[in-house]
Amino acid sequence: MSSTRLVSLLGAAVRQQRQLRELSQRQLAALAGVSQGAVAHIERGERTPSIPLLERLLAAMDVQLVVGVEPLDAHLDARIDDLAARPIAERIDELGLDRLLDRLPGLPQVITGSTAALLQGAPVPVDALEIALRWQDSKQFTRWLEANYGQRWNARWGEFGGVWLDPEEQGEHRWSTRYGEIKATMCDELPETIEVRHDGRGYQVVPLVELELTELRAAELLRRYRARQLASEA
Repeated sequence: MSSTRLVSLLGAAVRQQRQLRELSQRQLAALAGVSQGAVAHIERGERTPSIPLLERLLAAMDVQLVVGVEPLDAHLDARIDDLAARPIAERIDELGLDRLLDRLPGLPQVITGSTAALLQGAPVPVDALEIALRWQDSKQFTRWLEANYGQRWNARWGEFGGVWLDPEEQGEHRWSTRYGEIKATMCDELPETIEVRHDGRGYQVVPLVELELTELRAAELLRRYRARQLASEA
């Protein structure tokens, strides 16, 4: 990933979180103790923010930066092409999606992120069940994790384990369980959904149009897929 693209992604992440909280650039700047101009330049990708400045902006919105790696662009494109050639049912089965969802009865949640994109036909890489959960259900979710050998991702160690399971404790919202990996988006209220069906089963998912507004990673993958579609048709 080039530095220019990274700067754009960081700016988009700040803008996305600000808009989700219905804050103006001036309000965010006041909360973080920086100028409105600095916020504007960062969001437009015109300024490379220092790590301390980026952390101040995100902390002002009660979120934190999580660093990860992914395949180089050419490898990612090859992966997308491979997924596009495979039936959705095969990918659902490979992910173990139905088995994991069947183990979450009574826990209010909806499918979001790349998992929701997959169920709506997008050939994007998915390595975990991505769901939205309400903060008020975090204790119930913690009890489920405890009963199913849950371990939370430890960003410091680069592996699962060694940190508190409870989503209200600091850390990335990502867990391994006996039935598969779960990534959660914690929210006050569950987002609006649509139902999609595969092999007679219904799934409540966040629509693609909403994913592109609220899920930065899923939106990036969807844009990449569509760009490849246009290129192949040209």
